[in-house]
Amino acid sequence: MNSSSTPSAPRPEWDPKTLVVAGGRPAHAIDAPVNHPVTFTSTYHSHGQAAADERVYARFSNPTWDPFEEVLGQLEVAALPALVFSSGMAAIAAALSLVPAGGVLVMPRHSYNGSLALSSELQAAGRLSIRPVDIAETDEVIAALQGADVLWVESPTNPMLEVADLPVLLAEAQARGVLSIVDNTFATPLLQRPLASGADVVVHSVTKYLSGHSDVIMGALVTSDESLRQKLHGYRTLHGAIASPMDTFLALRGVRTMAVRIDRSQSNSQVLAQRLAEHPKVQAVRYPGLAQDPGHERAAQLMDGFGSVIAFQAGQSAEHADQVVAAFNLITGATSLGGVETLAERRARHASEPQTVPENLIRLSVGIEDVEDLWSDLKQALEQL
Repeated sequence: MNSSSTPSAPRPEWDPKTLVVAGGRPAHAIDAPVNHPVTFTSTYHSHGQAAADERVYARFSNPTWDPFEEVLGQLEVAALPALVFSSGMAAIAAALSLVPAGGVLVMPRHSYNGSLALSSELQAAGRLSIRPVDIAETDEVIAALQGADVLWVESPTNPMLEVADLPVLLAEAQARGVLSIVDNTFATPLLQRPLASGADVVVHSVTKYLSGHSDVIMGALVTSDESLRQKLHGYRTLHGAIASPMDTFLALRGVRTMAVRIDRSQSNSQVLAQRLAEHPKVQAVRYPGLAQDPGHERAAQLMDGFGSVIAFQAGQSAEHADQVVAAFNLITGATSLGGVETLAERRARHASEPQTVPENLIRLSVGIEDVEDLWSDLKQALEQL
């Protein structure tokens, strides 16, 4: 076998759409695999005194994690590899552990309900206190940063799709010594890269767009700060919040098609949002790609796309929205988002959703199906009201 090889390190000029395909690959060598293999092991051979880079035990490190952590770090323009976690909630829990004991957490009133539920549980236990804000109201958020310890941002928010002025909020947090954490699950690093705007930590539910096929539960955190990464790595190790090698392999395989998946799902979303906005049985539509959406101008300025989630209010009541979801044939009534298939859910059916989420609001995670088939399904369901 030819022993010469070419490193697979990404080139600075590569577009993120190239990086999702080419990043995190083995070195180019004759007869070498194109993909990293899955490593199933619980422990490793030791050579006496432990070296700084010794794996030691699979709760600390696994070779299958390395390429995924490498490419996600590169996509988020981080100086360090990402950290994989067993779930998005495990990553969120690790990120919330950065709030000091008794600290103040500034958090969007509309956020992923798992983030809201866990932070509320920590507040009830006296671990921290929450200052809820409308993340789209920049002055309100800046005022709430006074005396705070951590700023938590979602943009666009789940499920209301509010868009934050990320660069301004992150700069204001930094100026006040407030640690900033951005959940970038909805946008993905293809549409925005919060670390480049000054965020300290980025959160991902890998379950969603990164893996993209509704078959993996996984999370990740990204930072360029070595001390923060060490803290988060220590949390992951001590809490056993580690991803399985097979899930990580599948997630990396999903990343390879993320650019084409998001291109298609965004294109579908734009068409569907415009048609929903014109439908007489739709009360309201939130999608940053609509010119009339409150977040449109900001999203057009700050993001490289408008995403693939639409929120719309069907009919006049929760019963109307439930009726629409039940009437779908192609679209799947289910929670979660970011897969190749289109999913719909009335979000207020979850008791943990904020009361400000309308009872008849349906969150539509748009997939990559033919857009006319999707519209036909939406239309027939709405017309049954």
